[in-house]
Amino acid sequence: MTNSETDADPESLRSSLPDAWTVWSQGDDGRLVLAYRPDVFNGDDFPAACLPTLYLTHGKRTRRPGTNPTSRPTSDWYVTLYLEPDVSADNERFETRAEALERALELAEAFDAGEVDYRGLYQVPRETYFDRLDELTGAVGDGDSETESA
Repeated sequence: MTNSETDADPESLRSSLPDAWTVWSQGDDGRLVLAYRPDVFNGDDFPAACLPTLYLTHGKRTRRPGTNPTSRPTSDWYVTLYLEPDVSADNERFETRAEALERALELAEAFDAGEVDYRGLYQVPRETYFDRLDELTGAVGDGDSETESA
């Protein structure tokens, strides 16, 4: 599947995602939000606030009041992985939406396969949570955790 097919057809996008990822929202302006396993990040199994999300945005995503990222004169597209509202990987910048979308799909696949080091994104370790997330994604943890899941 080419990126232009994925851009034009929401069903093509859904079919190109790993099963664990869901199209959470898709804007007419090209913005896209993907969510990882919303069925388990429901507040019972995993904290809802920890729902991993991938954002594809035109201009840097910001939460600053009075800032509209679409009003800036830029053609750049950004991909950002959030593990929690205040825990994210660095923004990755791309010149075209097609390049950004390709990276978002690659990152979704890597996360689902347990190939993303989410531990490195946290300032305060959450070992029990990491162990459970390792089980969900199939990642191999660092093996140093002394905390057992409760």
